[in-house]
Amino acid sequence: MMLSEQSLQKIGREVAKFPADQKQSAVMAALAIAQDQVGWLPPEVMAEVAVVLGMPAVAVEEVATFYNMYNLKPVGKFKLTVCTNLPCALSGGEGAAQYLKKKLGIGYRETTADGLFTLMEGECMGACGDAPVALVNNKRMCSHLSNERIDALLAELSVAASGAAKG
Repeated sequence: MMLSEQSLQKIGREVAKFPADQKQSAVMAALAIAQDQVGWLPPEVMAEVAVVLGMPAVAVEEVATFYNMYNLKPVGKFKLTVCTNLPCALSGGEGAAQYLKKKLGIGYRETTADGLFTLMEGECMGACGDAPVALVNNKRMCSHLSNERIDALLAELSVAASGAAKG
């Protein structure tokens, strides 16, 4: 088993939210919990989620490959997903993405040499009024991304990573 007892308990809490014969309804939450633990979703982790939920492994893989919040290969400590959908693109999303590419020295779906940042392109994040926007690790929304805000975000995340490395 790759999943920790703590992750299995969290998945159990998610499963408990659904009728007993519909455990598979917790698949998205279970994948998120597994990804939080492992950092990404290798096939053996998806297979383990399938066993826990009593569903075919291919059905779990179908969910994981459909949604872009699941990492199907290793990513950096911080996955930055920039919205480049039309409203964000028209409001500076492409410029923010280009600035990030230049600052990090990587393109989309690439990770910095130090393993700290992965840059991804994302679809609508439901925050058009705050464009341009990006998500950090699928959990934190960063809005109105000017070059200055991007610099501050990268600095903050770098400090957080160095602090975590020391602790």
